[in-house]
Amino acid sequence: MSTDTNRAIDAVWRIESPRLIAGLARIVRDVGLAEDLAHDALVAALEQWPESGIPRNPGAWLMATAKHRAIDLLRRRTLLDRKHQELGYELEIAQNAAAPDLDAALDDDIGDDLLRLVFTACHPVLSAEARVALTLRLLGGLTTDEIARAFLVSEPTVAQRIVRAKKTLAKERVPFEVPGSNELASRLASVLEVIYLIFNEGYSATSGEDWMRPALCEDALRLGRILAGLMPDEPEVHGLVALMEIQASRATARVGPDGAPILLLDQNRSLWDQVLIRRGLAALDRAEHCGKPPGPYLLQASIAACHARARQAGDTDWMAIAGLYAELVTLSPSPVVQLNRAVALSMALGPQAGLDLVDTLIDEPALANYHLLPSVRGDLLAKVGRVQEALREFERAASLTRNARERELLLQRARACQSTAPQAS
Repeated sequence: MSTDTNRAIDAVWRIESPRLIAGLARIVRDVGLAEDLAHDALVAALEQWPESGIPRNPGAWLMATAKHRAIDLLRRRTLLDRKHQELGYELEIAQNAAAPDLDAALDDDIGDDLLRLVFTACHPVLSAEARVALTLRLLGGLTTDEIARAFLVSEPTVAQRIVRAKKTLAKERVPFEVPGSNELASRLASVLEVIYLIFNEGYSATSGEDWMRPALCEDALRLGRILAGLMPDEPEVHGLVALMEIQASRATARVGPDGAPILLLDQNRSLWDQVLIRRGLAALDRAEHCGKPPGPYLLQASIAACHARARQAGDTDWMAIAGLYAELVTLSPSPVVQLNRAVALSMALGPQAGLDLVDTLIDEPALANYHLLPSVRGDLLAKVGRVQEALREFERAASLTRNARERELLLQRARACQSTAPQAS
């Protein structure tokens, strides 16, 4: 298989797999089985597309293939065991070969199916870690390696969580539905975490050739907006939507013509999407007027709003941002939050203030393989004139990232340090 075809199939799978799995899960009522059927369609694509060429509408091709396999499966199940009542009306349709009705069921609007899939994967019968990992796998189309990097845990750990989660959902016969209002609030925290992690994978891809995966950001935004409609009095839902809207507004400015990443302070702010910014600020206003104490998403949205309101990078209120990060550290202690706070402190009080805080995080186990720690430290070391140390930090960061665009950016910064380092006489 050619590299171009391989990349094309991978790109199609990233975009289409959540919709495939969600639509199939509504029919077969088993998310594990739905994922298997979707993967069967992917295998068929891997076998046929290198010879026949990539279809004009590859997503529709995958859906049709998965649909036919689902119908065949339902037929076989009906013939083998007519007592499978959980398949209900769809089984009778399959037995009578009334495929058009199944076609219609699978071709319905899948927005609600995606939301059902999130809440199914976030069911209380699963551990919090399993809920997040499974939903990232099913909705985000992420590999176990990418999920492991997002959580800063090992790949085998994530793989075990996903396998056990699917078995538990099948064993407990978890319904494929959005929970009632009495259950909705209790499952909200893990759902919000899942949605934001999906958004983040689209916003800054952990691996691959592309800096961003816009389709994942769009899916996360859609899910967040639907949740906001379901829970209009919950500030954290509006806070997350505000955060994603404002961050998504920078998408065009974050990537150069050649696909290379452009960091926040170097972006052309005239390219920021003002419609998304206004939507984000409106969601932030709704969150602040819910009458409840701020949660972590509302605080992060407030930080994003500080950037959005600054017409130029030099207008940014870094003291306010540092203060918001201090609140966030108190509310949700995390070495990653502390690292972000160090950046804000460096901008507000000077690079040495930030470096002092970063140096306290060097031995944090959770950050041992986190490429942004040496990346931030390298930047601060360069600013205080310790360019040889900065060079080594940028090289270490480049060795840790799995994203090709980000790796090249870090290596460029290492080369810049090398060119300014004092030469031995």
